[in-house]
Amino acid sequence: MPSPKYDCLCAGIIVADHVCKAIDHMPKPGELVLTDEMELTIGGCASNVAADLARLERQVAIAGIVGQDVFGRYVEESLIQSGVQCEYLMKSDQLPTSGSFVINVQGEDRRFIHSVAANSLFTGETVTEEQIRSSRILYLGGYCLSEELSPDNVAQMFRIAKEAGVTTVLDVVTPQPDDYWKMLKPVLPLSDYFLPNNDEGELITGESDPLAQARAFKAAGAKTVIITCGGEGSILMDDQQTIHSAVYPVHLVDGTGSGDAFVAGFIHGLLEGVSPEECLRFGSALGHSCVRATGATAGIFTRSELNQFLGSHELQVKTL
Repeated sequence: MPSPKYDCLCAGIIVADHVCKAIDHMPKPGELVLTDEMELTIGGCASNVAADLARLERQVAIAGIVGQDVFGRYVEESLIQSGVQCEYLMKSDQLPTSGSFVINVQGEDRRFIHSVAANSLFTGETVTEEQIRSSRILYLGGYCLSEELSPDNVAQMFRIAKEAGVTTVLDVVTPQPDDYWKMLKPVLPLSDYFLPNNDEGELITGESDPLAQARAFKAAGAKTVIITCGGEGSILMDDQQTIHSAVYPVHLVDGTGSGDAFVAGFIHGLLEGVSPEECLRFGSALGHSCVRATGATAGIFTRSELNQFLGSHELQVKTL
């Protein structure tokens, strides 16, 4: 049987991000506030993870939809320039490319204004068995953002992956309070790795404790659950153990894409065949690199930079 063409197929949401450098306060109605820079960057879980993995010299393809507009062209050109294969990228003449305004305010968490747009046309049905079998890992990012990407369709994608021996990795975006269990329960038993952050975990489970969130997701069938908790580190729970990793200290410039960078680093660890503890270190290090620059992918370590950083910086990982 031929070896997979790609290390990872990144499917899901693709976004053009408009990111401002930190302003000193949110403008009042009618007020103009200046920022040092406003950047157009690629965004969205699938785009970010794909670009980050390509930065680590992984062979990556992306599956999703952009509009036939200037932002869609920008996203595709940026992904290609990053080293991501776009042969499975579709273009819509019905809806424009999805976009986000990312507002950074000094000393505060980011604020987002988002338009789902063309991402609402991504149902998952166009991700073929051939595409899934072409990769070692199938990553789906941005699940739960749009109902068109249905549990039945995602479950079918993941079943194909499981039958082909392809590792499944699931990530979510939960924009508002809702009953997300109806979307997750059919899919979690087919998910080898589930990586929400603790805010998403609380919105889904109603539990504020990340450990309680992880237990709920494990009980729903996820094989391994990783809850990222911002500055509090991350928790991994599988059938054998529960472990907690700290974070690498960093001067935060822009947190955009840091969660996706963690996921990319974790997937890189899986591809390297390292232990769960080491996967957490890979994820934490790549997340650390992300927040040093404005935008979701600008600050990401190269493979050699990542190895050098891991070799010279310790990260506490302990069993709970």
